[in-house]
Amino acid sequence: MKYMTMKNMTLKKMADAVNGVLHTEAMPSDIHIDETEAAGVVLDSRKVGKGYVFIAARGERVDGHSFIDSVFAAGAMGVICEKAPQNPKGAYILVEDSFQALKDIAAYYRKQLDIKVVGITGSVGKTSTKEFVASVLSKGFRVQKTEGNFNNEIGLPLTVLRIREDCQVAVLEMGISDFGEMHRLSKIARPDVCLITNIGQCHLENLGTRDGILKAKTEIFDYMQEDGAVCLNGDDDKLVTIKEVKGHVPIFFGGKDSNDIYASDYENRGLAGSRAVIHINRKDRRADFEADIPLPGEHMLYNALAATAAGVLFGLSTEQIQEGIRDVEAVGGRSHVIRTGRITLIDDCYNANPVSMKAALDLLAMTGIDESGRRVAVLGDMFELGTDEAALHYEVGAYAADKKIDVVICAGQLCKNMYDGAKTVDNSAAEVYYYPDKESLLTDIGSLIKDRDIVLVKASHGMHFEELVSKLNE
Repeated sequence: MKYMTMKNMTLKKMADAVNGVLHTEAMPSDIHIDETEAAGVVLDSRKVGKGYVFIAARGERVDGHSFIDSVFAAGAMGVICEKAPQNPKGAYILVEDSFQALKDIAAYYRKQLDIKVVGITGSVGKTSTKEFVASVLSKGFRVQKTEGNFNNEIGLPLTVLRIREDCQVAVLEMGISDFGEMHRLSKIARPDVCLITNIGQCHLENLGTRDGILKAKTEIFDYMQEDGAVCLNGDDDKLVTIKEVKGHVPIFFGGKDSNDIYASDYENRGLAGSRAVIHINRKDRRADFEADIPLPGEHMLYNALAATAAGVLFGLSTEQIQEGIRDVEAVGGRSHVIRTGRITLIDDCYNANPVSMKAALDLLAMTGIDESGRRVAVLGDMFELGTDEAALHYEVGAYAADKKIDVVICAGQLCKNMYDGAKTVDNSAAEVYYYPDKESLLTDIGSLIKDRDIVLVKASHGMHFEELVSKLNE
């Protein structure tokens, strides 16, 4: 019975791909190093099944080498490891660096797949844009997308290794925090379409300035396919300066009618989402259609425009693009609206930077369109902002108070600056509270919230504000 599904992923070819030494002394006779293909390649021993290859890596808390015996007992075809097992129960490939082997093996596997890849990066909105693009393209193709936060140098290769031959398009989110990372991710993904959402103020600690961010993000072009395409936010002052990539003129999307894909007649429907007319204005295609965007916030319009650009590139009909936008679903932690029966909760706690903080506050500020009750912002520290971190937090606090948010709750060491900024707005009637950490806020949060409140929860992922969301959701 043939159950292996990873094209050309034999032990011999994997050993060559990772520049490792293959040991077959304990390999079962039913496995052939040149013929037997792996059913999967994983980093988590709990996901090993019959025919899988397990990569044993040394993590911060757990050393994967301690699970080698158990994965062979679970039916593993082989193991990639840095240290030879004392009493091997099967074949293993010895490498110098297991994490590098993960990247190398994913890069090799990507080349075996006859698929199209859409690589999505940017400072803000990568995940929601990925959801929009995947929803639209799924109307014409079999699509696989990045799940959760698997967008870095571990998550991306694991996502690539999950792709199977029946997939036609992979939509891959690509996140970075330093120079060189996107170059390495692009080498693995080999994108056919490079889509950049915007250039904001993320990871300034490493990248310095927005020009540095632009330089780091555009490393995605390094391994773009020669016949590839580029989709860029034409309303972004940095991205609009890109005139050509490998001989290809970018497709620009945005609110301005100078873009190839743009919007008009925008109607904000509060937490119910929005409507707009989307215009396709290219030499090879002109069309207009009304888009029903189910996720709240004006920034979701840009995601719909980006998805339209992708749909146009892949030759989808206007009706398919329209349907894909309408069917997109929210992801937990990213403008996910939860109605608990007592309050309306906007769970946007996956990550934060000054641009996304202000967009979330804009969303909260306009909830009066379809809601009654106080508007409460529960805000936490934004990380990796570099030397301007205090000023940027102060600015967000002042912005919150100026938007007439009723209650501003700031938690975290850096958020003392946010609290100070909110308190300085003279014409604001906002109640402003400060807590030095999440734990002290958790103790009081129940008493701060009233029935019918609309509560935004937002902070950088490292603040773990999902615990606040869980408590408020009880």
